[in-house]
Amino acid sequence: MIDGRPQTTTRPRETYRETVARLASAQKKAARGAPAYSIYVNRKVGRYLAAWAFRAGLTPNNVTAISAVFTFTGIILLATLPLAWYTGLVVWLLLAIGYAFDSADGQVARLRGGGSLSGEWLDHVVDSLKIASLHLAVLITMFLHFDFSSPALLLIPIGYSIVACVSFFAMILNDQLKRVHEQRTQEAVQSGRSTIIRSLLVIPTDYGFLCLIFVLLGAPPVFFVVYALMFVANAGHLLLASRKWFRDMERLA
Repeated sequence: MIDGRPQTTTRPRETYRETVARLASAQKKAARGAPAYSIYVNRKVGRYLAAWAFRAGLTPNNVTAISAVFTFTGIILLATLPLAWYTGLVVWLLLAIGYAFDSADGQVARLRGGGSLSGEWLDHVVDSLKIASLHLAVLITMFLHFDFSSPALLLIPIGYSIVACVSFFAMILNDQLKRVHEQRTQEAVQSGRSTIIRSLLVIPTDYGFLCLIFVLLGAPPVFFVVYALMFVANAGHLLLASRKWFRDMERLA
């Protein structure tokens, strides 16, 4: 009792550290086969960014927009900057920050009590544009600055763009079809949990790892070899995964 008035207690505002801890406890499980960088690096960095964005009053769509600004700035610079030792570092840093904010938008949605269909749509559209345009920017860089013995080698970034777009579309379609099946049957589709070994095996398919190899851009022959090997690995993964995904859809039916 203070001055004849009942004393009221107000809950102090949540600290930044408490927000991070609350987000960590509400973090959804990693999908089976999720690559290592996305799980152990990008998700954690995104958690800290999400806590900051939430406390700053940003919406998930605001965070998606920030991600797009960093990502597409990096892609534009990749296609326009001259090759130098710093070019790849700048491109990698911008792409990596954009990827971290891409992880943060969904986490902000969970902190705010759930996302929206429009937010999910926006996130997927931005991801689709990013996946397609990144490899086309590589194509431009190779055409302008790489000394190829055969112009046929320029087909590699074109093929990589096709593989990346089809892989992304197939994964999104898998999620949507399984979601519809759950609604119709009221049965959860078990996808399993990710393991460290599985996560390490699929590192070549990790967008975060793809961003990282751009630090090699100042050494074009080295970058090209690593990029080409990742293209082969991603194409092989798509072929193997497509067979499994098709069988999953058969079982759902």
